[in-house]
Amino acid sequence: MPEKYYNLLLKLAMKAAKKDEVPVSAILVKDDHILAKAYNTRKNKKNVCNHAELLVIKKASRKLHDWRLNNCDIYVTLKPCAMCEAAIKQARIKNVYYLIDKLDFKKEYNKTNIKQTNVRMQSEEYLHYFQAFFQKKRDKNK
Repeated sequence: MPEKYYNLLLKLAMKAAKKDEVPVSAILVKDDHILAKAYNTRKNKKNVCNHAELLVIKKASRKLHDWRLNNCDIYVTLKPCAMCEAAIKQARIKNVYYLIDKLDFKKEYNKTNIKQTNVRMQSEEYLHYFQAFFQKKRDKNK
């Protein structure tokens, strides 16, 4: 990791810690130019989605006027969680560089059950709607 990115990540992480946030920070880079920087604000903003990675994606997308962040790299202090990893992939970010992996003693306290509905008619109706949406888009682009 380039020293300038490391120093900025550390500075941002320390800023988060001073605000009693988990000290995770991220920067998003394209062509060696920093597009966005952020640190966790989940606790103070009372928003579960305010992870550093998601915040830099949002800022960079606004700046580039596109949700596709092709050929961008993200630098993070901590390996992204599943939510952030999914967003990074959806944003089409090219590379993820992180300083440390999740620590063994850091547990995830997730007790959420995710289940598919058993109502076949509703599922089939929505599937038809979903497929038609993308077919319409494909037809429009021909």
